[in-house]
Amino acid sequence: DPAVTVTLPRTAHYLGADRFVLTDPKMGPFDDCELHAFVEGDHGTVRKLYWVQFEAYLPTVPNIHHTYDSPRHAKLGGLDFYVDSWVSSGNAPPEPGSDTEHLNAVLKAHGYSRGDMMTVRLVHLPDAAKRTELMVIYSEALPPGLSANSLKKGGAAYARWPALEKGLIERATRAVKIEPLQK
Repeated sequence: DPAVTVTLPRTAHYLGADRFVLTDPKMGPFDDCELHAFVEGDHGTVRKLYWVQFEAYLPTVPNIHHTYDSPRHAKLGGLDFYVDSWVSSGNAPPEPGSDTEHLNAVLKAHGYSRGDMMTVRLVHLPDAAKRTELMVIYSEALPPGLSANSLKKGGAAYARWPALEKGLIERATRAVKIEPLQK
């Protein structure tokens, strides 16, 4: 949910899927996730990452809803997506049990690792209940000579981030095609 076809560039290599339930120490199990990972890379290093994930809150937690608040939006296949972006260090450990930890396990199982990357997350909430989502994350390795720390606020190359971010979002929305399935 939602019923869509996701099409990625032919150069993206499918690594596989992982189905898991996210768990919070206070709340317990709360979110059913289905993750699909695709990469473009060289010798085990990810150059581009396409992470497609479907999520649905479990019936055991009826009072939680997604609360994305990004003011930026994009249309893919006529569907509205929240848009946010960031840079991250490839050696930063993921939160234990997180979906990022699951993604990293899929990458590692296929011999891939990530360096510093810039990322755009596109999230579609298919109905007013906001209990399911389609999330597409597109990441690229940073251009040579740049690091995640240099592009973060206060970093030496932070002034370059707006132009890099704009290009990243444009490439992501061109590369990822979403088509709702006909009912």
